[in-house]
Amino acid sequence: MYYGFDMGGTKIELGVFDAELNPIWQKRIATPHDDYRELLNAFASLVFEADNLTGTQGQVGIGCPGSIDADKGTLYAVNIPSALGKPLPRDLSALIKRPVRVDNDANCFALSEAWDAEFRAYPSVLGIILGTGVGGGLIINGKSFTGRNYLAGEFGHLRLPVDALDRIGMDTPRLACGCGQQGCIENYISGRGFEWLYQYRTGEKLGAKDIIARYRAADAQALAHVDCFADVLAICLGNLFTVIDPHLVVLGGGLSNFSELYPLLNERVPRSMLSAAKAPRIEPARYGDAGGVRGAAFLNLTD
Repeated sequence: MYYGFDMGGTKIELGVFDAELNPIWQKRIATPHDDYRELLNAFASLVFEADNLTGTQGQVGIGCPGSIDADKGTLYAVNIPSALGKPLPRDLSALIKRPVRVDNDANCFALSEAWDAEFRAYPSVLGIILGTGVGGGLIINGKSFTGRNYLAGEFGHLRLPVDALDRIGMDTPRLACGCGQQGCIENYISGRGFEWLYQYRTGEKLGAKDIIARYRAADAQALAHVDCFADVLAICLGNLFTVIDPHLVVLGGGLSNFSELYPLLNERVPRSMLSAAKAPRIEPARYGDAGGVRGAAFLNLTD
């Protein structure tokens, strides 16, 4: 059995999967915010409840927001004070008497998609989340590639390419990012960036859903905005694909539901790649909110 935990700022969700990767049980509880021992006990209680339910000791994986210090084994998750700076994998492993795998939630999203019945045929899967920010993960032969600092997949903190600036305008503000830099692509190609770019170009502040509704109603400003945004997104993705050369790309986050975006990307991405390259297949995510627990559970699939 595979146990996957999705740990967030408000809830911890456990999903239990059998050997065929079918979901068989799940449970959600509130995240203990301030007491580390209470947090450990919450995880352990869910593990032992799942053990009793399944009659076996399942393998445990945890997806968490933020990053993991590869040297110390501690977590950097600012929205979960009880876990901040704590060696959660080591301490929970001692408590439940089995190994505990931990990865960031974006990598778990990508891993969940890579183990889809159809998608697992692809040797490399690049997951990209276009939500409030831009994150993602790279899966190679069914295993998450974390990098030296568990930061592989932080694509949103690449800088906006010069050809994207040419498209928007070289006088476009280099927006400040939470990482401390300026001009990170997540400020322009995320759902939040989609809205900012519309306001920057039109002077009108609208949410993404309203912009998309106007686009579907053939509003001229919305049509021009989506045309520009698709160009900028395609340029950023083309640069990524040139470096990583993935076989499959899966998009998650709110903008992944904008179905008209896919044919636009399929048309434009090849322009930003080497002439000899073939663009990867680009698909919307299939598992939505279930991806966190699925991916965390599947951290143990490649032992």
